[in-house]
Amino acid sequence: MEKFTLLQSTAVPLPIEDIDTDQIIPARFLKATTREGFGDNLFRDWRYHPDGSQKSDFILNNPIYKGAILVAGRNFGCGSSREHAAWAIADYGFKAVVSSFFADIFKGNALNNGLLPVTVSDSFLNKIFEAIENDSNAVLEINLEKQSISISNSSEVEYFEMDPYKKICLLNGYDDIDFLLSQKAIISTFEENNRYPFNPIN
Repeated sequence: MEKFTLLQSTAVPLPIEDIDTDQIIPARFLKATTREGFGDNLFRDWRYHPDGSQKSDFILNNPIYKGAILVAGRNFGCGSSREHAAWAIADYGFKAVVSSFFADIFKGNALNNGLLPVTVSDSFLNKIFEAIENDSNAVLEINLEKQSISISNSSEVEYFEMDPYKKICLLNGYDDIDFLLSQKAIISTFEENNRYPFNPIN
């Protein structure tokens, strides 16, 4: 995975609550076994008409809004536990999702795939939406080391909670196996210092 340290980007606003995983990536697109290509069908039924033409009123089809941050309404990622939802968001190009509440399973899937879910208060989320509405080029800054998110050209900043282990993984670009390998020397030293003589049972 790529290291995640500091992200400064414009954002795509999606002020809809209770967005579930079937809306993020419909079940009919779950046949693939690799992560590539899911971004093409992110929010498929919201982005396209049945004939494949774009819906001009959907936010991802509006060229005014762009960036590596998706800002969504409360209770994002509810519904089924499909990991493909995180794959689709990351494959589309988003590196972080901001909401005031995430479904636990989606949050875990996102972190395991290098996608940072940033949980903010409802009031701060509204400030972000207002900032983007006033200026589509408004920049958000997410600092993982400081666990902070701020709105450019303002004094607005909020700090978010982060699992310490997942923070280490994201900062270093580790998946779970990479993390274990990074601890190899420590594990070997522990084993060497804690050897016990073998006493067979008679």
